[in-house]
Amino acid sequence: MISVVSKSQNKTNTFLYHGRVEKLENNKVILIGTASSVSFNFTGTECSISLQSVDSYEHHNYVSLVLDGKYLGKIRIEKGAVQSFPIKTTATKKVHRLEIYKNTEAQSGNILFAGTTAKLTPIATKKKKKIEFIGDSITCGAASDSVDCDKGDYMDHHNGYYAYGPRISRAIDVDYLVSSVSGIGMYRNWNDENKDEAIMPDVYQNLYLTKDNAKPKYDFAFQPDIISIALGTNDFSGGDGKKERLPFNVEKYVSNYINFIKMLYKHNPNAQIVITNSPMVGGERGVVFEDCLNKVKNAFAEDKTHKPILIFKFKPMNPKGCLGHPDVNDHKVLANEYAPFLKKLLNEK
Repeated sequence: MISVVSKSQNKTNTFLYHGRVEKLENNKVILIGTASSVSFNFTGTECSISLQSVDSYEHHNYVSLVLDGKYLGKIRIEKGAVQSFPIKTTATKKVHRLEIYKNTEAQSGNILFAGTTAKLTPIATKKKKKIEFIGDSITCGAASDSVDCDKGDYMDHHNGYYAYGPRISRAIDVDYLVSSVSGIGMYRNWNDENKDEAIMPDVYQNLYLTKDNAKPKYDFAFQPDIISIALGTNDFSGGDGKKERLPFNVEKYVSNYINFIKMLYKHNPNAQIVITNSPMVGGERGVVFEDCLNKVKNAFAEDKTHKPILIFKFKPMNPKGCLGHPDVNDHKVLANEYAPFLKKLLNEK
């Protein structure tokens, strides 16, 4: 089982995997997390790929395709059996590369890559620096495809490929891993006080980002140079206004954050951790949020074992996506703000 980028430098690799994935037999793989992917090189002018939406109940799902570096858009995988999708090349290259990205998040169900008819050629791995993006719906790229927001299902408006984390990673040429769940928080969720729903510290160590103990554990093999944590938008949220919502609890938030970082350090001792505010939390709540982040940072002030925790502050944003979320253009703004900070940090390493 592989849950991260394939690290082999072996020239005979035929598939590369990135993100939270579960590798099965016969080169089949389950794409789990946001923007998790499988890539391969092939010759000829066409091929087909086999994909299936897999979940505890039947529903459609989406991947994004990139062929020879060109984004082709989203394709919808209808519920039911494995489906075949034709791929035709337009570039005159001898060898083509197809990249298949899960467009939705782990909570939208999984996508089985069941193989391809392509005439495969070796695909080489290039050693790059690595960033992990931990977060909520914003990090997922949820509600960012803002066409017909009032129609369809939640997953119809996801675009993980164009979320700020993957955008940044492509811009500064790093490998990335996205560990994000819509509505989730550090000590409570968007509309739940951690009574009925799991919070991020509950699910992070499960490969599938759930509490399902039948699923494999996450193996921490990725070992990022930087871990970016953007959690708090939902902790600070007022919920739906109908369900009881307690006042924001600074102590619980800070305590859970500190313990979450300790867990990350246990598995990723060399990582540089960056904690961020939210472009969606302003005013008085924004001031409290920043104070909480400083408390978290200061809790590790005497820690000489790990790199000092850094805080990054996004500028306030009036998002234009669905349900009050950033749209794909807003994600470009977020990426442009954050990329220089992360690039400089990587260059210092």
